Amino acid sequence: MRCVIARFPFELTKSGVLDSMKGIKPEEVVADSVTIGRRTYPVKQVGEVVTRQDRRDFSSDEVLRAMAKLGFTCHSVPRAAAAAAPAVSPLQQAAAMLGSPVAV
Repeated sequence: MRCVIARFPFELTKSGVLDSMKGIKPEEVVADSVTIGRRTYPVKQVGEVVTRQDRRDFSSDEVLRAMAKLGFTCHSVPRAAAAAAPAVSPLQQAAAMLGSPVAV
């Protein structure tokens, strides 16, 4: 399948992506991800391996679109849910772990 990622055309196939990701250890997933085989990879890691480009050169949406068209399972993190989480300071986190109240 022909797709454009970071303004460059790529001819990607499902078997080609599977071969490219074989032996690659998944990084920790903190945002959008793609399930390839039995492993879940961050979208930016997949894009970097498949296109051999720097992660800053393409968006995760471009890679998600291409992987979805190839038939891989894609997982998106809702933008509002990621931003709505309240920030906890390191002091508050440590106090919660120790079980003592913290005056803020």
